[in-house]
Amino acid sequence: MAEKSIEKSADKEKFSKEKALDSLVIFRYIKPYKWKFILGMVLLFISSMVFMIFPYLSGEMIDIAQGDSELPYDLKQIGWILLLVLSIQGLVSYSRVMLFAHVSEKGIRDLRKALYNKLIVLPLVFFEENRVGDLISRLTADVEKLERVFSITLAEFFRQIIILIVGIIFIAITTPKLSLIMLLSFPIIVIGGFFFGRYIRNLSRQKQKQLAETNIIVSETTQSIQTVKAFTNEKFESDRYGAAQNKLVQIALKFAQGRASFSVFIVTILFGALFFIIWQGAIMLQNGTITAGELVSFVAYTATIGAAIAGLGNFVTELLGAIGATERLMEILDMESEVDMVKTEDSAIKIYGNIKYESVTFSYPTRPDIKVLKNLNLDISAGKKVALVGSSGAGKSTIIQLLQRFYEIESGTIKVDGKDIFEYGVTSFRKNLGIVPQEVLLFGGSIKENLLYGKPDATDEEIIHAAKVSNSWEFISKFPEGLETLVGERGVKLSGGQKQRVAIARAVLRNPTILLLDEATSSLDAESESLIQDALNKLMEGRTSIIIAHRLSTIRDVDCIYVIDDGQIVEKGTHEELTAIHDGAYNTLAKLQFESN
Repeated sequence: MAEKSIEKSADKEKFSKEKALDSLVIFRYIKPYKWKFILGMVLLFISSMVFMIFPYLSGEMIDIAQGDSELPYDLKQIGWILLLVLSIQGLVSYSRVMLFAHVSEKGIRDLRKALYNKLIVLPLVFFEENRVGDLISRLTADVEKLERVFSITLAEFFRQIIILIVGIIFIAITTPKLSLIMLLSFPIIVIGGFFFGRYIRNLSRQKQKQLAETNIIVSETTQSIQTVKAFTNEKFESDRYGAAQNKLVQIALKFAQGRASFSVFIVTILFGALFFIIWQGAIMLQNGTITAGELVSFVAYTATIGAAIAGLGNFVTELLGAIGATERLMEILDMESEVDMVKTEDSAIKIYGNIKYESVTFSYPTRPDIKVLKNLNLDISAGKKVALVGSSGAGKSTIIQLLQRFYEIESGTIKVDGKDIFEYGVTSFRKNLGIVPQEVLLFGGSIKENLLYGKPDATDEEIIHAAKVSNSWEFISKFPEGLETLVGERGVKLSGGQKQRVAIARAVLRNPTILLLDEATSSLDAESESLIQDALNKLMEGRTSIIIAHRLSTIRDVDCIYVIDDGQIVEKGTHEELTAIHDGAYNTLAKLQFESN
């Protein structure tokens, strides 16, 4: 379920056979490029086999120079053979790298698109239960791990295995005594490398987690920079970020210490074993058991095998990390979507706008112990304008959020035109809704791009008409760039009133059957409120409108006012009817507002 927080699995990255098999599902993103992948693997095998010729030819050159070689070639001919081998190796390696690059880049592109498409169709509650900064950071880090696996690690892992197997077979045939000594020494190295690899992997996971924490601080601070400055908390945020960075450095130093210890292990044990084998080989050369060329070939093969084993330790660590990354990514990809973008719905569905709430009870999934709405009943006829008033936290915004199907209803039903809203396709249903929120968040493009969000295929004439209806054309036309004026990050270059009018123009373009106004004028000055109220009046004509009102002066002319208190409707009627109730809740609110004004 989408409600499950991915943070709960952040530390669960233990290896298991089942987990490894499950992680193979990620290969579906490179399936469209399977033939390039297969050809790349074939070239990888050829490249590895060609590479194994070099140690053999190195030894043969020594034996030819000393007259001990059985090959019918002189040094000049061997040189030409080496040049040919190098050319083949270069061509094959280039082709292999480019093939894997095509597979990895396109496969990761498809994965990123799938993740983004999944994120934007997940229910709202998913984003309430997961911190967005942590989510983005982890997805970025996990995708980067998989990108490295597809482009480098996987190929190099198989390459080292091929080199290891071919090298052992070759030296077992040519120098069986020395190969026995080598094979007795290497298990110690492999076991030690495994334990070091696990230790380093754990530290790597801690480092990634702490890096995500530092990214969260940056994300939260930049998104709330006005609040930071208003409360003069620059020093506080600086200290908080500095503390997180210090912790990251401590983990990174432990990680470096582990890698340094692993390097010491490699130098002392691996190269110690290598020199021991060379020493044994020198004794055998002295006794005439092997030739100098055979010793050179053996040393070269041994060094190659040792490097392959050392490399396998690192690559296994990366592959295990990728399994954990795959698990977290698949956990998100397998979540139940709210919207199916592949399956098309009937986008031309016609809604008239009769709305009925029947015994609706609701608690937010993040606060299941608190009842926000309690057995609420509400009946709104098509084309009517109603207002919801009440104290903060009474449940007004929840009522319109449920109408938008942002949450599942705990009990009761909401019907539109006599049909349960959950029986409509979610996309086609929402196309009939338009909202003008209290806090308008614009995208960082142009005014025109933000307006087109209401109707992506709108013509310039339609855009200008919507701007005029919303009383926003007067300020848009004064900008040198007009509709192409950039609004800045989250619309910071526009005033509150200007952003509000852009939001109204966006709703005009959408042409909704049901209009939702969430305290659209509560934070504006008198002049802006007058302009926006005029625009809203034009927008509400002929539509079912639900208005959440803070200023009661803006709802005098609505058809019905509902007073909400503690998740229930305590009063309803017109402005005149409710003010006639001397000790009523609405009258009390009205007196407080009008007397204070």
